Amino acid sequence: MSEGTDSPSQHVPVPLHHRGLGLLVAVAIFLLDQLVKYVVTVPLQLQSRGDAGLEIVSIFKLRWLENRGVSMGFFHADTDTARWILVGMTLLIALFVAIWMWREKARQDVLALGLILGGAFGNIVDRVRLGFVVDYADLHFGEWRPFLVFNLADAAITIGVLILLARALLLGEKGAKTEKS
Repeated sequence: MSEGTDSPSQHVPVPLHHRGLGLLVAVAIFLLDQLVKYVVTVPLQLQSRGDAGLEIVSIFKLRWLENRGVSMGFFHADTDTARWILVGMTLLIALFVAIWMWREKARQDVLALGLILGGAFGNIVDRVRLGFVVDYADLHFGEWRPFLVFNLADAAITIGVLILLARALLLGEKGAKTEKS
């Protein structure tokens, strides 16, 4: 190979500031998620409002939901054993995301992984503390609800995954190589 070209045996270090940004995003999402969940739980007392919730605008209201499953209620954990299996599985996924984020060279991908990691830990903490994930955001158009009730952590995870998918599909291998720094 000619000088200056990357060979598979060469190790290109991940810029430390990329890792720091990813961790900063993860911590910020985690803290913001926990703060909002506290607000809807304690000061707003959504759980005592029932299905009526608190209408913010005609298409969005805050409403209490105890999500004992994962995305869209799949894998409902209705026993303590199932709950802890779900906690273990999501911790393993979060560990995988953290390792990926630590090794990733593309800043945009690191930031997307930070969104996913922060959201994952926000929901894991709920499941450990409460036995369920606090969901509260109800976006709807009349009776049509394209989204189920969700929370900030869910939104961060979804946005992070969409960014990774969009970058992978639109930029492909060529774009990933040119944006490593």
